[in-house]
Amino acid sequence: MHWTILFLAGLFEIVWAVGLKYTEGFTRLWPTVGTLAAMAISFGLLAQAMKALPLGTAYAVWVGIGAVGTALVGIMLLGEPANPGRLVSIALIVAGVVGLKLATA
Repeated sequence: MHWTILFLAGLFEIVWAVGLKYTEGFTRLWPTVGTLAAMAISFGLLAQAMKALPLGTAYAVWVGIGAVGTALVGIMLLGEPANPGRLVSIALIVAGVVGLKLATA
């Protein structure tokens, strides 16, 4: 169950990271409200997951989900480049996250 909570926390990290782009420096009200809400949910879920998961593993997996998800959103929705170097780097992050999950029973 704690891994599911951590995964959800990572998804909300993607939401708030992408949301930051639309706040325009926290000058737009509704994108700012949504971003702050996603931050609160993400941090709250991360804190819940850390009750049972090791700190280093939980934090690294959370950041990895956020980093990979945000990079993919940038590529798919915002027209950011999908060159081989970026894609290999994303794959390496995924491999690291999976490795951490497998190494933590």
